[in-house]
Amino acid sequence: MVARPKTILSRPRLSFWQIWNMSFGFLGIQFGFALQNANTSRIFQTLGANPEEIPILWIAAPVTGLLIQPIIGYMSDRTWGRFGRRRPYFLAGAILASLALLIMPNSPILWVAAGTLWLMDASINVAMEPFRAFVGDMLPSEQRTTGFATQSFFIGTGAVVASMLPYLLNNVFGVANTAAAGEVPDSVKWSFYLGGLVFLLAVLWTVLSTKEYSPEELAAFEAASSNGHATAHHAAAAPASTYLRSGAIWSVLGALGVAGIVATGLAKELYILAGMLVAYGIAQLLAGFLVSRGRRDNGLVSVISDVYTMPVTMKQLALVQFFTWLGLFAMWIYMTPAVTSHVYGTTDPTSKLYNEGADWVGVLFAAYNGFAAILAFLLPVLARATSRKGVHGISLIAGGLGLISIYFIKDPGLLILSMVGVGLAWASILSMPYAILAGSLPAAKMGIYMGIFNFFIVIPQITAATVLGWFLKNVFDEQAINILVLGGVSLFVSAVLVAVVKDDDRRPAPVA
Repeated sequence: MVARPKTILSRPRLSFWQIWNMSFGFLGIQFGFALQNANTSRIFQTLGANPEEIPILWIAAPVTGLLIQPIIGYMSDRTWGRFGRRRPYFLAGAILASLALLIMPNSPILWVAAGTLWLMDASINVAMEPFRAFVGDMLPSEQRTTGFATQSFFIGTGAVVASMLPYLLNNVFGVANTAAAGEVPDSVKWSFYLGGLVFLLAVLWTVLSTKEYSPEELAAFEAASSNGHATAHHAAAAPASTYLRSGAIWSVLGALGVAGIVATGLAKELYILAGMLVAYGIAQLLAGFLVSRGRRDNGLVSVISDVYTMPVTMKQLALVQFFTWLGLFAMWIYMTPAVTSHVYGTTDPTSKLYNEGADWVGVLFAAYNGFAAILAFLLPVLARATSRKGVHGISLIAGGLGLISIYFIKDPGLLILSMVGVGLAWASILSMPYAILAGSLPAAKMGIYMGIFNFFIVIPQITAATVLGWFLKNVFDEQAINILVLGGVSLFVSAVLVAVVKDDDRRPAPVA
């Protein structure tokens, strides 16, 4: 349990095991994400999806996150009851996600699997978003880097184990990895069943072992903070005319985008980007209408207002995140075709060589997650010795070098070395931006701003899904390895942008 000081001046420092317990739920969350990421396309194809249909089916995941996370952040900021502030959302998300993990491999037809993906991703987001705000709620500034690094450790560990579950069940326990046409293999089914159990139990561990601070205690911590920028940041909603004018501009830009896509015959995936512009415009128009009627105290106006008034640090990190995650999604989408064609020398997905290469990509992904788990606890030590910005910038450069180095490697075994750099970057990406961000946010808005921050992960994901294919076809002559090089360059750009981020979170030393 969290110790309660008699005189509240700042958040007490927590022990290693308290931080471990409050982060343990992320092991379950990552089990769910890793099983989803590694096996959903396989399930879709098993149920009859064509390869060109898969990206559209997958788009449910980022769109769901874009919608769910700010809503859950807004709600959890305003929740307090018997089970605390964030923990009810941990538990509700875990129960729903565990149910979705049981349903997904038993989907009888494609549309059921696609619908279950929506449910599963929404549920995982319900559980995950408050976990990011949880660190900001519970830890003093000097321990937040350790808190997010501990989450990185559990993310890496969960990803390694969950990604390898079907392989382990087949090769160690003899569970079948093949099935009749239209049926998902037992090795995948049992992986999802075990994943659902781990998800629920891991989150339950955090819910039962960690007690949250009350709203009154959080308000006292915030009032005692030596840097008033976080508490003073929040401003009232802008005038209705501001929302209406901006909403009209975004809506027109989106409509022009749709018209341009129709006129030029560009890829249909670009409709998603144009649609996002229209949706953001409409959301602002609705917020303007509500404000004009005096209805300022509602979720939509609050989210749009907070987007308008993001702290400077958050705006700067948004650019860093965009180029960071663009590089990551370039790797996740094109690693298999890049390695199989450039290193193994084949593009025939029915060949034995291609499948050996694809299997090796799974090992490489497990490797970088493993390296991230190992390196996660080194990052806080380096950050204390230097700075969070410096560590993050160096880590991103290492990740960029790792991706670009694949272009020069012909021995599959040596690709493990490339994954060391990617693993260092991944460990930092999962911790440093959040540690920097948390110090710039008001405690009462921690949840909603962590949800809004997710925009800058989802937007590059959707951008990658819609434009990288065009680059592959029209710029890189179908050579997927060049997309990985582009991803490395994108990580370099994000490393440069880290240098201008304002990281001035200086809290008073905790009182014993």
